Amino acid sequence: MSEIQDNQTANEESPAKRYWLDDIRNVHKLFWALVAVCALLFVSDAFYEKHVIFPFEKWFGFFGLFGFFLSFALVLTARELRKLLKRDEDYYDR
Repeated sequence: MSEIQDNQTANEESPAKRYWLDDIRNVHKLFWALVAVCALLFVSDAFYEKHVIFPFEKWFGFFGLFGFFLSFALVLTARELRKLLKRDEDYYDR
């Protein structure tokens, strides 16, 4: 019984556990790694042959830009849709 109490006391005294994303430097490293990967993939568009159906598919970086702008539009649409679908805080308590 005293061993359990000792463990609980030790847990209460120790500082909160920090995870690797709690450090802002790691967040910056992850962000810049993602930027580098996206830039490399964007540049790699110039080094392979495209088999296109529509003429605009041959534009340099079309699919990367298309995906970026569509995901941005999706976020903006969801933001506006939230205003329409939002419920009161106590909606389920009624």
